[in-house]
Amino acid sequence: MSERDPSTQQTAPGLDLVTGPSATGTGAYGATGGYPSTTPDYSDRPVAVRGPESLGGLLLILAGISAGISLALRWVAGTGDTGWRLARQGFDELDTGVSGLLDTGWWQPLAVVLGGGVLFVLGILMWLPARTHRLLGLLGLLVSGLALAAVVVPLTAESWRPSAFAIGFWFACAVGVLGVLGSLKALLTGRRYR
Repeated sequence: MSERDPSTQQTAPGLDLVTGPSATGTGAYGATGGYPSTTPDYSDRPVAVRGPESLGGLLLILAGISAGISLALRWVAGTGDTGWRLARQGFDELDTGVSGLLDTGWWQPLAVVLGGGVLFVLGILMWLPARTHRLLGLLGLLVSGLALAAVVVPLTAESWRPSAFAIGFWFACAVGVLGVLGSLKALLTGRRYR
């Protein structure tokens, strides 16, 4: 038998001659080894997981529930004005336009009640899995700020006297406070990695 030159050996069509590791000592993972790469196609870096924002969502849901409770209770001490009556009067004042609504002060019960409803919906949305809930937290923070402004204005008008208000007003205050806490929790919580 005669020795063949390796450069003239027959191979199957479409297949190249595979050579062994080079003399420099690099193996299958080396650039000069001649073997194809066997590194995995996936990344070994942490992956952002999708999950709910439980605490932030719960706080926003509680803010919405507080707004609903405030509808059934009296807001002003010494009168029979419930939150429902005040909100209905605010809706009636919408006919005068936004400037009339702002001048009369009927925007305050509307801001608390409608803001509580929006916070309730945002709280439910925070229970849906997502990589981050920062956008919902930002929206909740804006709505909560409006609800807080709606209770701070009458408080300052009454020189911060708690005796001027009934328990329904304090539930209205809870709407803004719980909304700010839940929104900040969602806004400041980044992605979770596994």
